[in-house]
Amino acid sequence: MKLATKTINITDESQSVTKTIVFLAWPVFLEQIFTTLVSYADTAMVGSLGAWATASVTISNPPIFLLNGIIMALGIGITSLVARSVGAKDPETVKKLMHHAIWAIIVIGIPICLITIALYRMIPLWMGAAPDIIDTAAQYNLILSLGRFFMVVSMMLNSAFRGYGDTKTPLLVNSVMNVVNVILNFFLIYPTRELSLFGRTFTVFGAGMEVAGAAIASSLGMAVAGLMTLWVAFFRKNEYRIHFKGNWKIDRLLTKQIFGISFPSMLERIFMSSSGIFVTSSIAILGTANIAANSLCLTAESLSYMPAFAFQTAVTTLVGQSLGAKKSQLAEKFVRQTLLMGVITMAFTGAGLFIFSNQLISVFTPDADVIALAAHCLRLVAFMQIPQVAAWIFSGVLRGAGDTKFNFYITAATNWSIRTLWSVLAIRVFHFGLFSTQVVMLVEIVVRLMLLYLRYRTGKWKYVLEKNG
Repeated sequence: MKLATKTINITDESQSVTKTIVFLAWPVFLEQIFTTLVSYADTAMVGSLGAWATASVTISNPPIFLLNGIIMALGIGITSLVARSVGAKDPETVKKLMHHAIWAIIVIGIPICLITIALYRMIPLWMGAAPDIIDTAAQYNLILSLGRFFMVVSMMLNSAFRGYGDTKTPLLVNSVMNVVNVILNFFLIYPTRELSLFGRTFTVFGAGMEVAGAAIASSLGMAVAGLMTLWVAFFRKNEYRIHFKGNWKIDRLLTKQIFGISFPSMLERIFMSSSGIFVTSSIAILGTANIAANSLCLTAESLSYMPAFAFQTAVTTLVGQSLGAKKSQLAEKFVRQTLLMGVITMAFTGAGLFIFSNQLISVFTPDADVIALAAHCLRLVAFMQIPQVAAWIFSGVLRGAGDTKFNFYITAATNWSIRTLWSVLAIRVFHFGLFSTQVVMLVEIVVRLMLLYLRYRTGKWKYVLEKNG
């Protein structure tokens, strides 16, 4: 397995700021494009079976996202500290952090995977799934849980790779995972059938496993991704490569620093995901069509996550390495340019979501009622794009600096006092429809952006790790 290892000296102030941002962001952007397109194909394949299938595979998402958020939070701590160590030109500490990433997989990742296996049927029940989808939703959860360990592996190690400026490896790993997923979907979801291509008809084998087939395809894709990242960590030759015979002793100071950064992020993810549980369970009382419409609106909106996540990931690494090299003014320069590029990009993305809302939703389902409802919501979502990318970028700045406590305070406060409270009231008390939850979401994003910007303006984020280290 040969992977490109070209790097760039991020802290070299003679280089173009824009060029450096693009160097880090474009692989993440391509990764998100590919992942989103495959997600579209995946959703469309499942959606072709009917609204019941879409609801079956999405009803359990908020609790699963909550558990995944714990791993993502640990990854934030690894990314931030790896970036700092690279900026300080300390490859030995980078290797120690890679070891700690492996320990996190074993000590925390495995128990989380076991929890999802144990609760595979209870989760859709807790989420208020209709009786007609309980069995298929539970089956989907169980099969997907068997591959989740490998997803934990790839998430943790990719966080380390991004921290030292390698955004190309996660691109390759996730691309291969998604290719495996969509190819297996093609053969496992549908029964054996006749297809026509270029005027010729031929028989294509199919297992006809429907939702279960989609779960198997996803699990096998996760397994491939996990094994690839392990190969990169242990066998690819570079200055950060780790070895089985290396020093695997847990470093208390590094562990304290990782959890000091990660724990607030973990709480942030828990608060966000638990907020999603309350909102989604409220939407569930509106019926299967609304569950499907909400899911498809979020899937279509994920188009906008591609550049937003790319800019957030880039600015986290840029700020981390700049502060590690004691160049806070360079960090601010990266933030200003990333924000400008993000806002311009998301203006075009929002326009696309608004203009092509019906076409985007119709890719995933033939149900006219679901299309109309989801497209109506998506047109409002289009107006969220600029404040959302700005909020993501400022959040990325604070993460790169290790200032995750304020990220948590702000996100928890806005999610629960605005998004959760008023979405639940809108549906359960005032009996409004799905669209009302999108209005609430827009308000929450704007308020969160304002609070994150105020924290950034104080400049205190530059000195958080020195103060706590």
